[in-house]
Amino acid sequence: MPTGTDIRTYYDGRWHDGDVPVMKAADHGSWLGTTVFDGARFFDGVAPDLEAHCARVNRSATALMITPSVQVDDMVEIVREGLKAYAPDTAVYIRPMYWALDGDEMGIVPLPGATGFAISLEAIPMAADGAATTLTRTRFRRPVLEDAVCNAKAGCLYPNNARMLAEARSKGFGNALVADAMGNVAETASANVFMVREGVVYTPIANGTFLAGITRARHIANLRADGIEVQETVLTFADFEAADEVFLSGNMMKVTPVTAFEDKQYRVGPVTRRARELYWDWAHSLR
Repeated sequence: MPTGTDIRTYYDGRWHDGDVPVMKAADHGSWLGTTVFDGARFFDGVAPDLEAHCARVNRSATALMITPSVQVDDMVEIVREGLKAYAPDTAVYIRPMYWALDGDEMGIVPLPGATGFAISLEAIPMAADGAATTLTRTRFRRPVLEDAVCNAKAGCLYPNNARMLAEARSKGFGNALVADAMGNVAETASANVFMVREGVVYTPIANGTFLAGITRARHIANLRADGIEVQETVLTFADFEAADEVFLSGNMMKVTPVTAFEDKQYRVGPVTRRARELYWDWAHSLR
């Protein structure tokens, strides 16, 4: 089921209007879950970090043993052609994706060069300025590379994220603050996380259990360029209980303020607001 409206699909070498079927029942991706995707955004007439997102979907495919079939520059051009059908003030979610078509003699290992490719464009509004969420703990954790393909943005990872979100919502919260295998904070169920204490920004150090996002890296660069100290380090739940501000970083909404972690309340503070301002200023500079 789509999450947006006004959908366009690139498949089999051309753009189609609507949510077009692209996968067959016997495709390796259908029954064995070999699917990867990425998500970029188009808003206010710009598509920030589009090249980086297209490059990452190719890396994700390789990590899942799927042969990437579209060069990054070609993928960017295909996306830009598809976006011409939308008004510049329409916010669009850009989702390139690969899946394996065939497997080996046992069916399990994807065959090299047997790759499906599509791009889905959906009109999905950006979050309203000030839209916030709340966090709680979850009994589910981020996996490690020995257990799952943590170095890919792979569809097979998302059922675990869904369990985290469902548990958080059942407790009356909007998202879950998630631990890694060692019990330290990794990210949330759907986005990277930052906290602020005494004016310094902290974010969990990338340790291979979660994707250190493209938008996360953009925030770090923007904040540092603005003179704000940012530290990538090991963080515990106690650190978040002692934080002054917390915000999430993800491609879908860029910056999401957090107003509570369990019983701890946060204000939407100056650093969170500044991170949002810096991102929008940088994005608009790409025009």
